[in-house]
Amino acid sequence: MNHSRKTGFHFGLTSGVITTMGLMVGLDSSTHSSAVVISGILIIAITDALSDAMGIHMSEESEGKHSEKEIWEATVTTFFSKFVFALTFLVPILLFQLSAAVIIGVVWGLLVITVSSLRMVSHKGQKTNYRPVFEHLLIAIVVVVLTYFIGSWIRGFVH
Repeated sequence: MNHSRKTGFHFGLTSGVITTMGLMVGLDSSTHSSAVVISGILIIAITDALSDAMGIHMSEESEGKHSEKEIWEATVTTFFSKFVFALTFLVPILLFQLSAAVIIGVVWGLLVITVSSLRMVSHKGQKTNYRPVFEHLLIAIVVVVLTYFIGSWIRGFVH
């Protein structure tokens, strides 16, 4: 995989998983509604994937060192990886009750982040350093915890 595609893939995967995981947990803790969570995932899969793709596009352009083809490869790869990984969170929601689906979704998200991070550190060709893996997992866990408490706070505040 070339640099542009690798950049787009990892950015989209990470953003798609962490954003969708946080959205799912926050919406569940505030509404306990499958319809709201499903709607949120579909909306984030489209709008945030387009937004992140545009962000990567502008970032790569601003560096002034990539060809137009490389910029568009990063853009398209970001969109599709974010879109696809966000949509994977629909599977447990469609198959299980919402409370179980959210737990399965969080486990799925943490697994994806772990595997992606392990692949990244193992491809550096040096002695494997697991610190980035733990950093990435910590950030994902912080997002889950914060969105849970924000959703719960909103639920208590509104009801």
